Amino acid sequence: MCGIVGYVGDKQAASFLLDGLAKLEYRGYDSAGIAVFNGESIRVEKSVGRLASLKDKIKDDMPQGVMGIGHTRWATHGRPSDRNSHPHTDCSGDFVVVHNGIIENYLTLKEDLIEKGHVFKSETDTEVVAHLIEEVYNGDFVASVREVLRRVEGSYSLVFMCSKHPGMLICAKQDNPLVIGLGEGENFIASDIPAIIQYTRRTYILNDGEMAVLTKDSIKISNRQGEPVTKKVFEVNWNAEAAEKGGYEHFMLKEIHEQPKAVRDTTSPRIAKDGKSIVMDELKWDADYLNSFNKIYIVACGTAYHAGLVGKYYIEKLVRTPVEVDVASEFRYRDPIIDENTLFIVVSQSGETSDTLAAMKEAKRLGAKTLALTNVVGSSIAREADQVIYTWAGPEIAVASTKAYTTQIVLFFMLALYMAQIKKSQPAERLAELISQLQKIPAQISETLEDVNPIKTFAKQYGFNEDVFYIGRSLDYAVALEGSLKLKEISYIHAEAYAAGELKHGTLALIVEGVPVIALATQKSVYEKTLSNIKEVKARDAVVIGIAAEGDEELEKYVDHVIKVPETDELLIPILTVVPLQLLAYFAAITRGCDVDKPRNLAKSVTVE
Repeated sequence: MCGIVGYVGDKQAASFLLDGLAKLEYRGYDSAGIAVFNGESIRVEKSVGRLASLKDKIKDDMPQGVMGIGHTRWATHGRPSDRNSHPHTDCSGDFVVVHNGIIENYLTLKEDLIEKGHVFKSETDTEVVAHLIEEVYNGDFVASVREVLRRVEGSYSLVFMCSKHPGMLICAKQDNPLVIGLGEGENFIASDIPAIIQYTRRTYILNDGEMAVLTKDSIKISNRQGEPVTKKVFEVNWNAEAAEKGGYEHFMLKEIHEQPKAVRDTTSPRIAKDGKSIVMDELKWDADYLNSFNKIYIVACGTAYHAGLVGKYYIEKLVRTPVEVDVASEFRYRDPIIDENTLFIVVSQSGETSDTLAAMKEAKRLGAKTLALTNVVGSSIAREADQVIYTWAGPEIAVASTKAYTTQIVLFFMLALYMAQIKKSQPAERLAELISQLQKIPAQISETLEDVNPIKTFAKQYGFNEDVFYIGRSLDYAVALEGSLKLKEISYIHAEAYAAGELKHGTLALIVEGVPVIALATQKSVYEKTLSNIKEVKARDAVVIGIAAEGDEELEKYVDHVIKVPETDELLIPILTVVPLQLLAYFAAITRGCDVDKPRNLAKSVTVE
């Protein structure tokens, strides 16, 4: 995870900067810088992974009652190094800047600034902003920042300091998250709420095109034209303890075990008191509205994309409307066929995923109605969408998503039920039965989590294999994709998922003696077909771990090991089968000594293309 923090006040900048950076740090592949002004600047550049060990020393070196900015960097331009770490300064050292995002026209700006005599020290695009404000500065700090914003192109959240204007911070936002924390005699800037929650719960969430001028006693927000903007205070209603490990060894394990509560929190407010229908006050759709759509798109990235694949199945099965699922990073570049008769659904845990946000903006430009499924209230995607429904998963800290995925599937299921109610595409009795089964899911997830020892054993036994294959059909294939992603992203094992029926079309060439194959076999409509595919890999001496529902006595005849989950409707079973796959990935990563919460090369919220 990467981010920016800023502080201005009479108390202690050092504590906030270091604590805030620790909340946002991504160990090993980013670098961080801290700049603190109190008459003169103190600049510390160290790799983020060393922040904790340096914390006490840096605190001692830092003055009280200052303003400062800090940054954890996701390396886009230039390798992670002290040279490329933020904050960046101009030639004189008067201006200091931190930035999330990408300045797309930085090369043109840089060439022009070099011609004018500016000397650059880093490979980053961000340093251009520091030199640019030096170039345009006319004595008016605010007007100069506004001129910089007029000239830069791209996505950014920016924070500026200037030694000539002590006690003032300026920040601005375009397509990247930025929040302002309100204190007494102090104010805060951060790219994510966890960085400031221990200091304040009162925040302003900036919108695109807005900038803010902060002193210790005031916050003035305006648009690009300099016109004042009135903001409503957003009160953070989750506590700091939710962002801590709560006794678990890793955030990922904690978040896996939080899934029963997360699913319950997501479902309970949306089930009618009689338990027979879905209530979505956020939408209030009617039949005319739904019948106006001849096609639905679901667009997302990574784990959210896998949730979208399950969502496609739910909507097509229950609502009988065609659905296309697309990877957000590809969507904009293939001239998609979209018009006013398209419902465009985007999925993002953070609500800040850059590719997904850009895809939604393109869909809106083409006339589509947009709906966002996200976990973060006030996020960029939530604000940009025509309508939004939230997963109430709570903060998810580990880079590998777990409870966000399960709640996204649950929300898709409830959305499909809601649409089916309105369109009357399913009998009321069938919908009531599915809702009844849905209400049992939290307890069934808890049951799945009660005995993880067999999964630990499998992870130890096969955790040092360099290749693992996942197979399944129908909804099992969608879950296999997510299980494969979890394993590769945190254990670094090469893992691939295949539709089981595709094995004979090439993949069987990779199946050799001893290679682990995770086979999901929960879909009754294709059960016999899946068994046939399992026999194919067993005939080539693969080691097969089967995933089945309780009561299935047939599968274990054909596999080496079997993991059972509670029995439920086959539409809902993906919510249960993904849990052992998450645990298998977790324990495989532990077996291999990997950093579970912060896998290499990855970030929690991808805010660049």
